[in-house]
Amino acid sequence: MGSPRKPRKKYETPEHPWRKERIEAEKILLEWYGLKNKKEIYKMESRLRSFFRQARSLISSTSDQSKKEERQLLEKLYKYNLIQDKNTKVENVLNLKLKDIMERRLQTLVHKAGLAKTIKQARQFIVHGHVFVDGKKISVPSYLVSRNEENKITFDQFSTLSNHEHPERIKIVQVKKPLVEETKLNGAAKEAHQEKETKKVEKKSMKKPKIKESS
Repeated sequence: MGSPRKPRKKYETPEHPWRKERIEAEKILLEWYGLKNKKEIYKMESRLRSFFRQARSLISSTSDQSKKEERQLLEKLYKYNLIQDKNTKVENVLNLKLKDIMERRLQTLVHKAGLAKTIKQARQFIVHGHVFVDGKKISVPSYLVSRNEENKITFDQFSTLSNHEHPERIKIVQVKKPLVEETKLNGAAKEAHQEKETKKVEKKSMKKPKIKESS
């Protein structure tokens, strides 16, 4: 059973720890998703691997219980927006990539929603308890956001970050577009100027050159 003070790891580490290709790929993920360490990658990989194991066992089974478990698995993946149709075939679960599940993390979605300037700042806001999901404070950056919760990510109403004028909030700069009337006036002025220049050229061409009288 083991000691409750030392719980069993809930993720699997790579079998070969020194493969260059995997190490380089992990460095990119750490930077791109603002992760604290590689343990967060292994946790997401283990979660994705559990979906694969369940899908493979269901593909080879035809019992009524397997059909029920297949429906539950697809509904769960649809809930987290990992598949677009919960009536899809269970074989399509094997096409999921690590990127798909990383995109569903709360830290990633906070940054994508424009609530943080950088992905690492999004992590800081979450850990410090400024972010609420569907009215509940979530302080875990790796929290998987469901399809229904995606549009319910906000700041705590009592947090200073809820103020749009806060210096750490992203400032949306609106570019002033010219009015239709202003555009028409500018166009008319341009045409008038061109017409004026054309008339000047025509007048110069119509002038006869003076002939000097011979003495």
